Amino acid sequence: MSGIYARKRAGFLAALTAAAAAVSLLTGPSAQAAPPTPISASTARTYLGQLTVKAEGSSSGYSRDLFPHWITQSGSCNTREVVLKRDGTNVVQDSSCAAVSGSWYSPYDGATWSAASDVDIDHVVALSEAWRSGASSWTTSQRQAFANDLTRPQLIAVTDNVNQAKGDLDPAEWLPSRTAYTCTYVRMWVHVKHHYGLSIDSAEKSALTSALSGC
Repeated sequence: MSGIYARKRAGFLAALTAAAAAVSLLTGPSAQAAPPTPISASTARTYLGQLTVKAEGSSSGYSRDLFPHWITQSGSCNTREVVLKRDGTNVVQDSSCAAVSGSWYSPYDGATWSAASDVDIDHVVALSEAWRSGASSWTTSQRQAFANDLTRPQLIAVTDNVNQAKGDLDPAEWLPSRTAYTCTYVRMWVHVKHHYGLSIDSAEKSALTSALSGC
């Protein structure tokens, strides 16, 4: 009897675990995008005061090809695939590292997606924005490091058409529609610009100052 009981108990526990997992998939908290934690609001205000303020440079000569991405990070996984895995929930990748299932929560607009094709990896500070703010004088290796930076809060998985609508706009021209993320976003922005020694224009500084005052 003890063997039968043990098998029944094991079966019951397995069924309970499966049911809990199913409920979790349906009702559990949305996946939370998790780029590296940005600097605090107080540090961001300090860093903002240290950034060079000047008019944006020209886009002349700019090309995305000057910022090589996505590069291989490990094995067959490139930077995009690493961020998809990092920022998603229950992400399953195939032998070539492509995400074949999972879910992704976009903190910019609050949408959740179940197909990797609906998700873009946003450069928080866009490549062309960086070009106009000082990256035009960088070496190709410096631009490659910037475009694939997994250490600073520069890359994040978001809804593809939201990323496309953002384009290369700075915070004076675009902020996430989900206002609960505004403080995090501007801290990320200042963190990246400060680390890379990029300049800001006066409208950009005003917008960042205003946003950070509410953090």
